[in-house]
Formats: sequence, C-alpha cells, structure tokens
Amino acid sequence: MAANNGLAPARVVAPPAVAPPANSAAPVPLSTQTPAPSAPPVPAPAPPSANRPPRPPVYGTADTTLREIVHISIGGPAVRVVFTNEFGTEPLTIGAAHIGVSQGGSTVNLVSAAGLTFSGRTAVTIPPGALMVSDPAEVKVPAGSDLAISLFLPTQSIPQLSQHGGADQTSYTAPGNVVGAKTLDNPTEIRSWPFVKGVDVKVPAQGAAVVAFGDSITDGAFAALNQNARWPDELARRLLANPKTADIGVLNEGIGGNRILHDNTGPSALARFDRDVIAQAGVKYVIILEAINDIGHAYDTHRVYDVVSADDLIAGYAQMAERAHMHGIKVYMATLTPYTGAGYMSPAGEEVRVALNKWIRTTSQIDGYIDFEKATADPAHPDTFLPAYDHGDHLHPSDPGYKAMGDAIDLSLFTK
Repeated sequence: MAANNGLAPARVVAPPAVAPPANSAAPVPLSTQTPAPSAPPVPAPAPPSANRPPRPPVYGTADTTLREIVHISIGGPAVRVVFTNEFGTEPLTIGAAHIGVSQGGSTVNLVSAAGLTFSGRTAVTIPPGALMVSDPAEVKVPAGSDLAISLFLPTQSIPQLSQHGGADQTSYTAPGNVVGAKTLDNPTEIRSWPFVKGVDVKVPAQGAAVVAFGDSITDGAFAALNQNARWPDELARRLLANPKTADIGVLNEGIGGNRILHDNTGPSALARFDRDVIAQAGVKYVIILEAINDIGHAYDTHRVYDVVSADDLIAGYAQMAERAHMHGIKVYMATLTPYTGAGYMSPAGEEVRVALNKWIRTTSQIDGYIDFEKATADPAHPDTFLPAYDHGDHLHPSDPGYKAMGDAIDLSLFTK
C-alpha cells in the first residue's frame, strides 16, 4: 500500500466508471456514450460508428462549477480524488476543487470538508489523455456516506470530455466559482460524473478493494435514482457489515453497453482492463460480468454485426484472468444472467450464453465464480428472469434483482 500513500479505493459509484457503494467509476469519451444508461434493450440501430444519437450537453462550459455526488463504501480519516482527462482532446484546467460530506441535494457539511490541492497548488491543468490525483485531504468520511466533489472550470469548454454517464445519481452545476459554497443557488441537475474518475480513502494496511467490472448490469442500469441499488452497492453493504471484510471497498467499473472484444460505449473490456482494474489502488479482487452485449449484437436476428464465437469470448475471459493474475489479483467471474425476451436475444445467442456459463462454472483458469444466473433466473424457466427480478426489458434486473445478485456473493471469497 505504500505506493498508494496508504490510500485504497473506498468504492466507486461515481464517475468515469464505480457506481454506488464504492468510490470509482469508469470514464468514457462523451462522444461514444449514448443517453441510455446501459446496454440497449432493443437492437442498436447501427454499429457504434454510425447513426449516433445527438451528443448530450457538454458540462465543460467556461466559468462553471460542477458538484458531483459520489457514494463510498468504506470510510477513513483522509481522501484523495482522481480527476480524468483521459478521453479529452484539449487540456483540462481545474481552477479550484473541494470535497466534503454531502448533506443531501447540493448541500455540503462544511465541518467535514476541505479544499483540494495538487502538489500543493489549488489549480491544475490536465493534459489530453492524462489524469491527476489530488493531494490527500484530511477529511474524515463515514463508511457508506455520500461525498460532494466540487470543481471549477474557469476558462474553456471541453469539446471532448471524459465522463461516466447513466450515473443513477443526481449531481449539479452552477455558474461561477462556488466550490466552497455550502449549498448551490438554483443549480442545474445532471446525471453523470464528468472528469471525476474515483475517490481513494485512507484505510489500514490490511485494507483492500474489489473491482466490479462489467457492462450496464454492473453499472446499475435502471436502478432507483439516488438509492445506491446496484449489485456492487449491495455487496459493499454486506462487506461493511461483516467484521472480517469491513476493510474491503468496492469499485464499480461497469459501463453500459460495454463489450469484451469490440468498442461500443467506451473502450472494450480488454482495452480498458489495465486502466480500470489493474491500475486501481489497493485492488486484490475483481468480479467480471461481461459478454451479454457481445452475444446480443453478434447474434441479433434483426441486424448482426461484430460476430464473435463462444471460443472468441472465452479467449477474452482468459486474457483478463491472466492479466489480473500477473498482478496478484484474484479473479472471480460471474455467470451471465438470463436474456430471453430481450430485444437482441436469439436462440443462437442463447447457446453461446449457456456455453460461456458452463466454462465459467468449470474452468481452472479463475479463482472462483459467482452464479448470478442461478440468483436471478426463474426456476421453472432457467433461461428467463424471475418476474420479480426483471426490470421489464428482460435484460436488466429490477432493484430486487440487483439485491439478489449482491446477496448471492459468498463473502468468504474475500477472506481466503
């Protein structure tokens, strides 16, 4: 932990990819992120390179403060924030930054708050393709709390920004430099985490992090707004409540629409694995839930593209496992949840899903598996969601479905 100054990711629920119970989020370039929070429930009208929807509003408007609300899993006496310009095409200047414990809405508890610095300076310019880590701020943050990260963009708009959309969390913008204001005056609400990649929380030497790595089902598509209802959130709550695992944080690195072998919403899983898993502070475990979008688009009876086989996807799984093991990270893969009835479902695709789940349950190339299929399927129709666990598009879980997934994870996986 010395290389990380004793700071380990508490958990991501924020930005460029941790969703709720942790403090990290996987970023994607704005131009590739559609307004939908997750993989489409119906076939995409065209491949990623064509017919993209209009770009969402750019939050990098000059003379603007962003106040982004992120949820952390474990607490501690100090925090630092990772800001990202990884997908930017121009330098990103942050004129001032601030962090504090949220009191709801745009209000910050100024007693548990501090300005952020970068090598002692209050402003920083991040080159295109880079990220910057703030100095540790001595702000005591309770476990399971919401933090408000405020940053001021003084002079320029950003034509290509790094953000995590579909956040299932309300954040805010306001004119001028108001990073230290207790409450923002008539702020505009947003549903993304621009420029914020994650939060690290100082923890004891035995502390660690588990990365939840996947697509919209990990990102928490259609989960209740501001309720931290994703399956990584439920896992974080359970880890925190168990004395043997209370020092393990969860980082949600799910991206809606993500695939293993092809870019779509953001880089492919193989392309982003080093950045979103291996490079994270304090990571000892990764849970991988990926491939349903690869299958859906490759075998979509309405419009097939980016065709891949079960063997292709298994090779992708094996590559991620090997790369994680090279860095001493334990790999737990999750079986793919049912998708019968989804817009891009097909019998041929179902055969591939079944084949992948069989490999996950039997391979010796990983350290264990989590049976999300069993946790969410209707026992009478194993290829279908249990109705109470189906959001309604037959692809994404409902809030009870997400909870069932989080509850299905054996916590002893993190104590061995």
